[in-house]
Amino acid sequence: MAKKSVQAVIPKWRYYLVMLFLASLPLVLLVKIAQLQILPSQEHGVDFLQNQGDSRAIRNITIPAYRGLITDRNGEPLAISTPVTAIIANPQQIRDEDVRQVAKAIKVSESQLKTKLQRYRKKSFMVLVPQLSSDEAEKILDLNISGVSAKKTYKRFYPAGEVTAQLVGFTNYKDIGQEGMELAYDDWLTGEEGEKKVVIDRSKRVINDISLIKAAKSGEELRLSIDLRVQYAAYRALKKSVKKHNAKSGSVVVLDVLTGEVLAMVNQPSFNPNDRTHLRQDAVRNRAMTDLMEPGSTVKPFTMMAALESGKFSPETLINTSPGYLKVDYKTFVDPVNYGELSLAGVLAKSSQVGTTKVALELNPEFTRELFQRVGFGEVIGSGFPGETVGNLPAYRKWDQVTQATFAFGYGLSVSSLQLARAYSVLANDGVLKDVSLVALDSEQASQRVIDAEISQKVRRMLRAASGVSGTGKRAMIDGYSVGGKTGTLHKVKTGGGYDESRYMSAFAGLSPAVNPRLVTVVVIDEPRDGSYFGGLVAAPVFSEVTGSALRLLQVTPDQIDTNRSVAGIPKLIKKRGES
Repeated sequence: MAKKSVQAVIPKWRYYLVMLFLASLPLVLLVKIAQLQILPSQEHGVDFLQNQGDSRAIRNITIPAYRGLITDRNGEPLAISTPVTAIIANPQQIRDEDVRQVAKAIKVSESQLKTKLQRYRKKSFMVLVPQLSSDEAEKILDLNISGVSAKKTYKRFYPAGEVTAQLVGFTNYKDIGQEGMELAYDDWLTGEEGEKKVVIDRSKRVINDISLIKAAKSGEELRLSIDLRVQYAAYRALKKSVKKHNAKSGSVVVLDVLTGEVLAMVNQPSFNPNDRTHLRQDAVRNRAMTDLMEPGSTVKPFTMMAALESGKFSPETLINTSPGYLKVDYKTFVDPVNYGELSLAGVLAKSSQVGTTKVALELNPEFTRELFQRVGFGEVIGSGFPGETVGNLPAYRKWDQVTQATFAFGYGLSVSSLQLARAYSVLANDGVLKDVSLVALDSEQASQRVIDAEISQKVRRMLRAASGVSGTGKRAMIDGYSVGGKTGTLHKVKTGGGYDESRYMSAFAGLSPAVNPRLVTVVVIDEPRDGSYFGGLVAAPVFSEVTGSALRLLQVTPDQIDTNRSVAGIPKLIKKRGES
C-alpha cells in the first residue's frame, strides 16, 4: 500500500518576511541611486561621479593667439598667420603595437619614432607633427590611436617669399620670431593666448564647447617702411647682376631722402622662408645691415666736403695730378692715366687717387675724421634690427701720411651699406642727418644739421659730374632724371692681413634727382668673377635700373636733363696746362 505524501507547511510569517524582503530590494536600489546621483553630501555621491566624469571628458584648452600681420608701407602683406593643426602625443599612452601605425601616419620611419618616444618617455607631452592642414590632421586622428591628439595653432606664411626674406625674417613652429623683423618686434607681434572649457571624446578631440574663460588677443600689426614694388624692382636687378657677374653676394639699399625711411633692402643669395628644408645660414644674413666693407672711393665726396669746409679749396681749385702717380713715404699712389690738372670736381669725377691724396695731405686728418663721424660713420643706426653692425671709424692717433691719404679714399674704416646710404642722405638733405627707419613713419624723424647747406649743395653738383658722361659712374645715368653718385672698386682684405689683389668688391652710392634729391641708393656686389669688377661697370648699372624704377613707381617728376646728359653749372673738370 503506497504511503501518503506529506506537504510541508510554511509559516505565514516567514512567507511574508521573504516577500517583504524581495519587495524592499527595488526600494534599496532606488535609495542607492539617489545617493549616487541626487544627494551631494555622500562620499561617492553626485559630486564625486560628476568630477570623475568631468576629469575624463572636460578640459580647459588654450586658444592660440593670432600673430600680428606684417605689411609694407602700402598695406601689402609680407607675413600672415594661417590656421593649422599640430599632432601631439602622450608617449606614456602610445602602445607598442601602435608605433608602426603612428609612424606610417606621420610619415617617419618606425625606428625614428621609437627613438623619439624613448627620449620623451618620462613626459606626458610631445609634438609629433608641428603643422598640418585640417584635412591631413583628421586622417591621423581618425585612426583613433591611444595617446595621439591634436592642437590648433598657426603657421606663418610669407607672400613675397625670398624677395623680403632677410628683412622680414621668419618664426619657428611655435610662432616665435627667429630672424629679422619677426625677431626684432616679436613682443609687438605676439598676441595673448585665450582659454575655453570643452568636452572631448576618448581620442581627445573637441566635440563641444562649454564656455569661454578668456578670449585670445591678437598681436599688433607691423607696417614696414619698404615699398614692395620698389623691393621687387631692386631684387630683380640685384639677382640679375649677381648671376651675370658670377658674384659671391650682393646687397641694395634704397632710402627715402625726405623721411629717412628704407624703401627697399634686398640681398643675394636669398632663401624661401616658406620652405626652409635646405636653408643655408649665409643666405639668412641681411648683408645690407650686418656685413662690413671698406667703402673705398664712395667716401671721397666726404673728403671733398672736408676740403670745402677747411676753406682751402673750392670746386674750381686746380690740382696737378701729373705725371699720374705720387710717392708718399713707402707707398706710391697711381692713377689709370695721367689726368694732368684737374679741378676739385674733376678729381672726384675721375676718382683720381693722386688728386685725392694731394687734397687729403693738405687737410688736418683729425678734422677729416670728425666730419666722417658727423655723417654717421662708426655710429650705430639704432634700427633695432638683430645683428645691426656699428662699423669701425678708427680713432685719430697722429696718423702717418700714408694712413692719412688712404683714410681719405675709404681704407682703414668699415661701414655697412645702410650706413653709407645714410651718409649720402646728408648730401641729399642739404647737410641734415636724419634717423633711419625700417618701420613706416606717421611723424617726422629726428634730425640734426651736421654740414653747411651750401657746402652740401656744392658737393652734390660735383657728384653730378662724377655720374656724367666723363665720370666713372656714367653707367648710373637714368633717362629723364639727373644723377649724382660715386663708384667704388675695393680690394678685399686677406685672411692673414693685407689686401688680396684678385678679389674685389664693386660699389656705387648715389642720389637722384640730383637737383632736388628724393632717393639715395647704395649697391654693393661682392667678388664679381666674370672679369669685370670696376664699380662703374658692375654696380652703377644696377643703381640706374633700381633707382629709375623706384622714381617712376613713386611718380617723381623728371627734371628733364638734356639728351646728351650735359650738366649745367658744373666746373670744367680737366684744364690744359696754361689754360686760365
